Amino acid sequence: MFRHVVLFRVRDDAADPDVSAAIAELRAVGEDPGILSWDIAMSLDTRKGRVIVEDGTFVDRAAFDEWRGSDAHRAVGERMASISDWWVGDWERK
Repeated sequence: MFRHVVLFRVRDDAADPDVSAAIAELRAVGEDPGILSWDIAMSLDTRKGRVIVEDGTFVDRAAFDEWRGSDAHRAVGERMASISDWWVGDWERK
């Protein structure tokens, strides 16, 4: 299995409707067949601002690489770049 976790720190000037639209788009890109689990949520801890958590498990690295190269992933990446900064954690799980 391959794990992919992203923490999106939403910029303070991002409007709530833009954040809601981004969350919907993030949820939609988690519907590929190579994805075993996909969760998108707002962090309950707001001490550092609004943080969107993306937590996905893929069948394997190949499934992740295919998903990462998709048009849908590129599009959501552009949306997220317009409202947030992010940190990524990717690793293979045995």
